[in-house]
Amino acid sequence: MQTKGILRRPKWLNKKVNLGEAAKLKELLADLRLSSVCQSALCPNISECFSEGRITFLVLGDVCTRNCRFCGIAKGRPLPVDWEEPKRVAEAVRRIKEKFGLRHIVITSVTRDDLEDGGAEIFRQVIKEIRSKVKEVKIEVLIPDFKGRRQSLETVISARPDIIGHNLETVRRLYPKVRAQADYHRSLEVLKAIKSTASGIYTKSGIMLGLGETEQELIDAFRNLRSVGCDFLSLGQYLQPSSRHFPVQEYIPLDKFQEFKKQALNLGFLYVASGPYVRSSYLAEEYLKSQRGFQT
Repeated sequence: MQTKGILRRPKWLNKKVNLGEAAKLKELLADLRLSSVCQSALCPNISECFSEGRITFLVLGDVCTRNCRFCGIAKGRPLPVDWEEPKRVAEAVRRIKEKFGLRHIVITSVTRDDLEDGGAEIFRQVIKEIRSKVKEVKIEVLIPDFKGRRQSLETVISARPDIIGHNLETVRRLYPKVRAQADYHRSLEVLKAIKSTASGIYTKSGIMLGLGETEQELIDAFRNLRSVGCDFLSLGQYLQPSSRHFPVQEYIPLDKFQEFKKQALNLGFLYVASGPYVRSSYLAEEYLKSQRGFQT
């Protein structure tokens, strides 16, 4: 996987975004003063997911304290924590379930290095509020690294979500280039700590391809994730949000995504989603459905 200068998108990356199809869910978010990572991170799957009632809520505001070069979310100084937000998220989940038959919800957040607990208590309260208001919905959270604070992880774990995800995002060598404020080994330790203390909770991670990683580096990352017991993995094509962001180094051929999926499954992942438009929360319900005996 080598840098090839300015690249033209290949024909398999031609998904059209039609926000008209997503109007009702956008109205609901606006009505309840909520954010989604689908909108904030400029996800190419937004019209497909919103039209079917799939959404990944973005809590703790929509401004991140870190400056990862691949991410489309706004950077800067966040607003104070809104302690009423968990109730509004639960109300949104109730309405979406009523309209679309929602069975699986994903909650993520911006990184809040300005908070002592990194925002862990808000995650706990969101899970608690959803469980009190909506029955028969699986809850997945996609958390930041909380700077490795074990107490913050235990706060989230105590709420017993069905899946706790934390994205590795890329290979170790590229962290200084694209995730300067993160740490590869700390992210692995986060997943290890969850797995070692959270019996019955699945762990999940995601990696973007096309940032300049080599195939061997990618396989090494798979092995590193399996060494800390990571259950689920998503692999998707990195797409540059704007000219200010880290440039795409390579567009990965479709057959390579399938090859990497097979290699990851051979290493012991329980489920792997792999494809150009795969994102960590895309079709998130399929991960649990893949597990025989796990009722969804």
